[in-house]
Amino acid sequence: MQETLDVHMKVHTGEKPFVCETCGRRFALKQALDVHMKVHTGEKPFACETCGKRFCEKAALNRHMKVHTGEKPFVCETCGKRFGYKSALNIHIRVHTGEKPFACETCGRRFSRKGNLSIHMRVHTGEKSFACETCGQRFALKQALDVHMKVHTGEKPFACESCGKRFTSNIHRRVHTGEKPLPCETCGQRFAYKQALVVHMKVHTGEKPFACETCGKRFGFKTALNYHLRVHTGEKPFSCETCGKRFGYKTALNRCRTAVSLNVPLLPAAGVPATLFLLWCILTRKQMRS
Repeated sequence: MQETLDVHMKVHTGEKPFVCETCGRRFALKQALDVHMKVHTGEKPFACETCGKRFCEKAALNRHMKVHTGEKPFVCETCGKRFGYKSALNIHIRVHTGEKPFACETCGRRFSRKGNLSIHMRVHTGEKSFACETCGQRFALKQALDVHMKVHTGEKPFACESCGKRFTSNIHRRVHTGEKPLPCETCGQRFAYKQALVVHMKVHTGEKPFACETCGKRFGFKTALNYHLRVHTGEKPFSCETCGKRFGYKTALNRCRTAVSLNVPLLPAAGVPATLFLLWCILTRKQMRS
């Protein structure tokens, strides 16, 4: 009994006398150190009889078995959703409480899961750990690489029941259903696609990770930076098929087409909304006729 009490007291004293000689991590119990050592040795003595997957701890095997049994003993008291693990329930509860305990030290954005924070940090570090073995393009997320690989294989396993087109993922159907399952946790605006939500979040964070090397101006999106660079390079990739003029931006080309179709002079209208520009064209045409 005294030995059991002595072991328990380490919970309060914080004493951790057992040290891993490989990585230096400390433990309060010898059994905990023995389990930890399997991380370094790669030993996994506990095997799942259903799928063969192996584990270094019996407790980890027991948790895994719920994948096969479908057992979900932990219930959310707010919405009734069930979970196989207590840890999964605790994370889920943050959906209801709004708790976001993990904060980005760079931009201050907060997350409900540590894994989401780790993924977010790649925005600042530029880390892209997943490389395509075919073309060398790199990605920050494994899911993004998996989707990209279908470009090379030509695989399009998902057929749209509405229009018949085939796609590499199943999210195209949201075009037809209008489904927007991804809400912004800051303002509540909803989005159909994760990438659209990621882009939108920069409105709230003010994050502008892409800088112009020429003038230093910063942008929230790589596409916006590429768009801006034409100011410095003078590149004009858009050509009007009627008058032959070239433009740096698609919007300027559209203005030219409008002016040509109405037979009015082209107004140097950078920054003028398209509706006002069209109104100017119509009024100018009327004045030319009168």
